[in-house]
Amino acid sequence: MKSTQDLYSSSLALLTDLYQITMAAGYWKGGRADQQAVFHMFFRKCPFRSGYAIAAGLETFLEFVEAFHFTADDIEYLRSIQGNDGHALFEEDFLRYLSELKLDIDVDAIPEGTVVMPHEPLVRIRGSILQAQLLETALLNIINFQTLIATKSARVCRAARGEPVLEFGLRRAQGIDGSLSASRAAHIGGCAATSNVLAGKLFGIPVRGTHAHSWVMSFDSELEAFREYSIAMPNNCVFLVDTYDTLEGVRNAIRIGQQLRTTGHKLVGIRLDSGDLAGLSIEARKLLDAAGFTDAAIVASNDLDEHSIENLKSQGAQIQVWGVGTKLVTAYDQPALGGVYKLGAIRQPGGDWIPKVKLSEQLVKTSIPGILQVRRFYRENLAFADMIYNELAPPQSNQTSLINPLDVTRKTRLTDADVYDDLLQSVLRSGQRVAPVRSLTELRSHCQRQLSIFHDSTVRLENPQVYPVGLESGLYDLKSTLVQSSQTTGQV
Repeated sequence: MKSTQDLYSSSLALLTDLYQITMAAGYWKGGRADQQAVFHMFFRKCPFRSGYAIAAGLETFLEFVEAFHFTADDIEYLRSIQGNDGHALFEEDFLRYLSELKLDIDVDAIPEGTVVMPHEPLVRIRGSILQAQLLETALLNIINFQTLIATKSARVCRAARGEPVLEFGLRRAQGIDGSLSASRAAHIGGCAATSNVLAGKLFGIPVRGTHAHSWVMSFDSELEAFREYSIAMPNNCVFLVDTYDTLEGVRNAIRIGQQLRTTGHKLVGIRLDSGDLAGLSIEARKLLDAAGFTDAAIVASNDLDEHSIENLKSQGAQIQVWGVGTKLVTAYDQPALGGVYKLGAIRQPGGDWIPKVKLSEQLVKTSIPGILQVRRFYRENLAFADMIYNELAPPQSNQTSLINPLDVTRKTRLTDADVYDDLLQSVLRSGQRVAPVRSLTELRSHCQRQLSIFHDSTVRLENPQVYPVGLESGLYDLKSTLVQSSQTTGQV
């Protein structure tokens, strides 16, 4: 399996916002380049009015980190940037420092395919504040988008109720990398295959596809088009039947299917791409079954998403395979996840960690201080609550309450009998991998297992119940103390 790094230059170090590099210059100039810091990446609200999200994009980010370096061309470009006085923005000694920089950060993360909730750190970065700052923009760009698409995919696949969903979004995706990232994340979220051949090559995703309307239109008749395709591709015959008259197209597909049988091949199915998908699929099923093609699948496409699939199923549509494109790969009803990257703690080399909090007039935007970990608790083999705690002062007992950071009246009681696991896992230490690379097949299976351990009320498509996520009591007290101190003195 290859990686997206094969598509680009050997370095993507300039895939960042300018202020990350200006802050790095400031840390360097102030003698703080080696000051240690911990940052957390998290989101504040579930996308698509869902009750959860699916973590995705970690492997892509790790590839970015492993390849990170400033090339001579990168340095030359940075040298050309001017400040508002017309002089060079960056000092030559700082540019030399960047040219020699090698990342030696630690990364802990929740595995891809895991169900995650608001305010939980998906990724934790620990290392020099300069290096951690340089990674912020790329981390957010990668994790935000892939988590968004993996979540959308999981919702679409849930609506399909176990029937295969094919990701067909390449031509409508937001550029080349948008299409590849979407195909990757959609597979993690549950899609069975993609039409994107490059994604198939890079990530090992199964690829699917047959022919378009233009193939049919290029012949004198639909029957001839199907016949010629069956000769060229006898082991890939899913005929697109709605170029002229859909039900007549089904009959033509049946005629060619009967010919395929005589050569030892079979009619795999038909595809509907327009019209009344529910009604047409019901009539097409009758025709196929009457002709003895009971195992021929009816594939549907045409701007589908989880809502239209649910609606079609409620109408009794006889569709066995779902081709979902635009509304999946563009996250049509929510353009961004809104994940953020916040400083949790800082220290001088060898010193004690000092927790940090960011305040806001909006309570939801007040950050959580410390070096954070997420602990998931289970009862009767179902996840029932998540605790965010500070590794600097871990809980001594599970006999406690989780305190909702946005509503202190909402508490969840835990007991020492509750089973749990910690979600953030070590993936990089001093810039080197300490966790194995997992295939997309493994990540997809992990996602399916994850969804199965949550109550239906949490993962249902409409009006999900809010899953309990709270701060460990000691962490809540720390946050309250820091907030009060900051409000009083203006500093922490």
